[in-house]
Amino acid sequence: MIDKKTKLYWIFILPGCLFLVFFMMIPLFSLIFKTFFDEAGSFSLENYYSLFGSTYFRQVFFRSIRLSLVSTAACALLGFPTAYYISKYSKNKGMLMALAVFPMFTSPVIRSFSWMVILGKKGFINTALVSLGIVRRPISLLYNEFSMTIGFIQLFLPLMILSLIGIMDHISEDLNLAACNLGATRLGAFRHVILPLSIPGLVTGSVLVFTGCLTAYTTPQLLGGTDTRVLATMIYQQAMSLGDWTQASVVSVVMIVVTVLVSGCINGISRKFNPIV
Repeated sequence: MIDKKTKLYWIFILPGCLFLVFFMMIPLFSLIFKTFFDEAGSFSLENYYSLFGSTYFRQVFFRSIRLSLVSTAACALLGFPTAYYISKYSKNKGMLMALAVFPMFTSPVIRSFSWMVILGKKGFINTALVSLGIVRRPISLLYNEFSMTIGFIQLFLPLMILSLIGIMDHISEDLNLAACNLGATRLGAFRHVILPLSIPGLVTGSVLVFTGCLTAYTTPQLLGGTDTRVLATMIYQQAMSLGDWTQASVVSVVMIVVTVLVSGCINGISRKFNPIV
């Protein structure tokens, strides 16, 4: 017999489940299903063979993975000390968290245009470098992988910081003090106590940042230009510019699979360092 609480539970979650099934799951599986058939309606993997046989796609594919991993690593390196300071040492935690989240209230389009102004040949950085005599002429900082990485870091760093703060807030300072009383240095206590217990937040933030970087469209489109394509901009190119919706669907499936695999790998690696993850 199903009790009243269970019935009430299903009544509340049923609308959300139906919404996800009809507006996300069915279109998603329909898109995946069609990529495995040719124009005659026969089962075929020709769409995937032709895609991975393309040198252009392989360049875009590995560039997308590389930029996403580099941006994720940079966000982890920048976000960890920031989150640790806000969580453990800051007296104005609320204000600093608000400042960390504030960029998320600005459209990615506005932020990308801001970086275009800063990194342009007549932007602040090039003007300063030329004025100081470091370079003779403006250098190319825009429409390349460097500018895209900067845009990704600025876009998704708040997600990493918030994920880490949420975990670090639950790490008792008594554990750190106990490690120091038992002979550990401050660095040793951080390495053996704080860092392992922070891995769940690091994993969550890494998955969010990697997924966001891999699927982002606005930032790479504006900061990468037409010569530095990634998977998201390639999908737009195939669907809207070339009208090849089948190829765009295949690239979308590849993006979904890569996202799931890398997220699983990140979780698997984290379990080796922290079994409770």
